[in-house]
Amino acid sequence: MLRAIPTACHSFFSCFFQSHLNYCLLVLLCRGSNTSYVLDNNIGIRGLHLDQQLQLLPMDSSKKTEVVLLACGSFNPITNMHLRLFELAKDYLNATGEYKVIKGIISPVGDAYKKKGLIPAHHRIIMAELATKNSHWVEVDTWESLQKEWVETVKVLRHHQEKLATGSRSHPQSSPVLERPGRKRKWADQKQDSSPQKPQEPKPTGVPRVKLLCGADLLESFSVPNLWKMEDITQIVANFGLICVTRAGSDAQKFIYESDVLWRHQSNIHLVTEWITNDISSTKIRRALRRGQSIRYLVPDLVQEYIEEHDLYNSESEDRNAGVTLAPLQRNTSEAKHNHSTR
Repeated sequence: MLRAIPTACHSFFSCFFQSHLNYCLLVLLCRGSNTSYVLDNNIGIRGLHLDQQLQLLPMDSSKKTEVVLLACGSFNPITNMHLRLFELAKDYLNATGEYKVIKGIISPVGDAYKKKGLIPAHHRIIMAELATKNSHWVEVDTWESLQKEWVETVKVLRHHQEKLATGSRSHPQSSPVLERPGRKRKWADQKQDSSPQKPQEPKPTGVPRVKLLCGADLLESFSVPNLWKMEDITQIVANFGLICVTRAGSDAQKFIYESDVLWRHQSNIHLVTEWITNDISSTKIRRALRRGQSIRYLVPDLVQEYIEEHDLYNSESEDRNAGVTLAPLQRNTSEAKHNHSTR
């Protein structure tokens, strides 16, 4: 026999309406009782204990968006700070409750970038693979580094987003198993958990979204004349989004305020503060190596061993590409002059 709803109800607790399922739940909380009374137009009235409500009444709006973090750059060499960026960004996004980071990708720039002191890409790729050898979620991708010409960052983002979309259409019910160096990429169902059942987390929806992971220095480089195309900056922040880990002394928020494009899309720019001061940079690593100083604990041990074995950084390597104009500056300046002359 159904238990009747008491007439002296203390307060209205909550109401859920889902028209596509054609049912309505009305939950009333009564004074001095741990029982909620649910009116369901399909099955009538039933009693529920309060600690069961959240599990029984999930909200569609709580579903998370899967995110892939993409870091582009020289990685000359890769440092512990580069690896920390991924961990900081992952913790930040997961803590919002809106996102679930499923993968991190390191994409070293190709040799055609022509940056001063940039050693050959195959060395930088190997060092990045050694650095991520023990990571279960960060991997190295060689597509950008293998291109004969320098590739704009927005095109690298687009390449990986399209790759995810293609994989999602081919394997709609599967999740990717992260590729490690030397292993073949494959798709597999999630492993069954034999531990006691826990409340289910919101299920991710749609194709994972690629977001650009960077430091504050990249954000500030947007203001360097002809280093970036304005349309590329707009596409990056509007269509993909930035996860920017700020360094000590940087004022990323002020830079966003001073840029109309960044201000317009600030909701898609996530600033992550690194409270544990870490000012390691590739430039400082190379300087220490040229001076014969130790870089231990600044880079992964395997990376240090590889650098020493191949004597990668010295005065001679630092002069590589000396006097050569950086690829994006050369291309964007040339295009700007051409556009100006045709007006």
